Amino acid sequence: MSIVDTNVVDIVGVDPSKGIARLIITDHLEWTQPVDEHLLLLQEKINSYLRFLEGGELEQHYPDAKGCRCEIEIAMKFQPSSEALQFIRKAREIVQGGGFDLIYRVG
Repeated sequence: MSIVDTNVVDIVGVDPSKGIARLIITDHLEWTQPVDEHLLLLQEKINSYLRFLEGGELEQHYPDAKGCRCEIEIAMKFQPSSEALQFIRKAREIVQGGGFDLIYRVG
């Protein structure tokens, strides 16, 4: 599973002892042209994750996640472009408005 499977949650990790549930988007695509297509995939994937969280599916499938702080993490293979970083900043504000967090890492 990866960013191209927009309706699938790639990875879920729950650590109730730390009070965190992390949903990971695996992004293996390079940030070359056309960047818009990559950003659209990322947007669709984030929206799917939000539906999963807001619809209660996380707790339904992972009962240990109840009461945990939820993060969506974008695990990128390649360093994001400036347009991607701008998108992530805006997306983070929206995700945080829903009570969750959005982070990214490269590597």
